[in-house]
Amino acid sequence: MGKTVASALLLVAMCLGDRVEANPVLAADACDQTPLSRIPARGPSAVAATEFVHEIAAVDDDARESEIRAQLLAGNMPQFLRRLVPIDMHASNGSNVVICALPDYLAIGSDPDFLLVPMRLATALTVANAYGFAIPTPKIVDAIASQASAHLAPQPLPASAAMRSTGYYKTHNDLIEAQRRTLGVSLGALTTGDKKDLVITNRLWNKLSSVAIYGWHRQDGTPIQPLSTLHGERYADYSHGVRLIGAVAYVDGRPRPLVDLLQDPVWAPALSNEGPMPRIGELIDVLRTR
Repeated sequence: MGKTVASALLLVAMCLGDRVEANPVLAADACDQTPLSRIPARGPSAVAATEFVHEIAAVDDDARESEIRAQLLAGNMPQFLRRLVPIDMHASNGSNVVICALPDYLAIGSDPDFLLVPMRLATALTVANAYGFAIPTPKIVDAIASQASAHLAPQPLPASAAMRSTGYYKTHNDLIEAQRRTLGVSLGALTTGDKKDLVITNRLWNKLSSVAIYGWHRQDGTPIQPLSTLHGERYADYSHGVRLIGAVAYVDGRPRPLVDLLQDPVWAPALSNEGPMPRIGELIDVLRTR
């Protein structure tokens, strides 16, 4: 297990474990909201999405990525994302396993003016690590899609080199928000169908220079994007999103470090279609620092 990510995730898990053990069992449909305190508060001078898009409109991909990372690490994130939603992941032995997820994909800006922002895998993992969170497996993405209260219809844009442009990021975001308004979807509702997910998978051990993407579920529950490691680690386009999940999961209401469950042959099948994910902390460290 990588020392940096493993230490960060296990420290969060240990702190939360101590807190929860005072009242050791949570309700099956509950998430401890304490991990959100690791996300910096949005500052009074933080830019809204409209200004941010204007600032990055003419910069190259590397500069844009640096700005995305800086804004998120500074806590420039809407308030509606700052809650954890329980996701049921039943184990084959009958135990109830619950992971806790943000209701939507990472965004920059304020509640009235935000951008669901694609980013490279290293940026996603750096932000997740700083917040004390993780990114999902494909099986967790499926569970979120099946349990979401808001099912948006995917809105693919024409394929071209422009897919990676800031203009496409903004255009797609506008389409999502228009659909959200039409359907009356409230900010903060557990939402699916708006983006594909960056995911963690054992396949990345053999493709360390790649990014893994999956999902973009249609309203009938089927994903447009099968698990893919086709694109390189620096690739990001308008359709990608990053949904964070908590570093602590709950087994029959009791807190367990997510990294431990993902490596355990007994519990991993509840969270991953690949079974155990050995050395997952080390894998995340490698991907984050490439």
